Amino acid sequence: MTYKKAEYIWIDGTEPTAKLRSKTKILADGEAPPMWGFDGSSTNQAEGHASDCVLKPVASFPDPIRGGDHILVLNEVYNVADDTPHVSNTRALLRPIAERFAAQEPIFGIEQEYTFFKGSRPLGFPENGFPAPQGGYYCGVGADEIYGRDVVEAHLENCLKAGLGISGINAEVMPGQWEFQVGPLSPLEVSDQLWIARWLLYRTAEDFGISATLDPKPAKGDWNGAGAHTNFSTKAMREGYDAIITACDALGDEGKPLEHIKNYGIGVEDRLTGAHETAPWDQYSYGVSNRGASVRIPWQVEREKKGYIEDRRPNANCDPYVVTRLMVDTCCAKLAEAGLV
Repeated sequence: MTYKKAEYIWIDGTEPTAKLRSKTKILADGEAPPMWGFDGSSTNQAEGHASDCVLKPVASFPDPIRGGDHILVLNEVYNVADDTPHVSNTRALLRPIAERFAAQEPIFGIEQEYTFFKGSRPLGFPENGFPAPQGGYYCGVGADEIYGRDVVEAHLENCLKAGLGISGINAEVMPGQWEFQVGPLSPLEVSDQLWIARWLLYRTAEDFGISATLDPKPAKGDWNGAGAHTNFSTKAMREGYDAIITACDALGDEGKPLEHIKNYGIGVEDRLTGAHETAPWDQYSYGVSNRGASVRIPWQVEREKKGYIEDRRPNANCDPYVVTRLMVDTCCAKLAEAGLV
């Protein structure tokens, strides 16, 4: 092969929830992905009179869609005028926080829930009316309870071929709703790979004529929402229970619950109602094995007196760069103050 296709992927400036964009660059065989540009006026990242924005490659992965030596290239967006990170570039805000607390060895595992749609309805919902109430769909089997498994299996295979740290998949509580997990990985790695896994989800489903959404409440009524439960630990937390409790308390310190909730994805109030395995969005709590708490301490962590915590508040549509930045900054600062590093 004398050339390779590089799919340049970036996060746009759409508000309130950013979207993924991508385009293809042809590289000479052996050529490293260079900086590139795009029309920011078409991605909500610039005005027409000064529309150029810069793509700076930060990570690359084998392209499982095209195969061969073709690659997926993740980029940060920069301004042309002064070579500074674009205001939409949340990765640039995570970098210094991850570096500041790197010695604490923070790692994350993120559980990405999502919902397949066929046309205007969730996959598995009949054209008229609703399916049977939720209950049997979670981790279910059989054509009467499972919808979209062929897409899910293709997506899993594509993620593995891309070298992503995918650790599992499962059907979720609502018909057509699924989950994949990324991690455990460092803050930047888990965020980068989650964005690439999302791109692969959309791109894989595209070939099946199906769309995937990260809407936190894709079906109104008595149906579970979609979250991105975020599992977090530091070296001290993996070694002792005092650090676990300190991290939980840190997330509940004055002002912290609201600061986090406001940055955990648009529509969080619709999902965190106190029902459907959630805590009310305006009340912070933590507890052992409690899926109705804001933060869950897994039962084995309480038993072994070490491990990790699960922040159950982030929405499916959250920005992982923002969520990991907030969790590292809040928890690691408190752990350092307590001497638990």
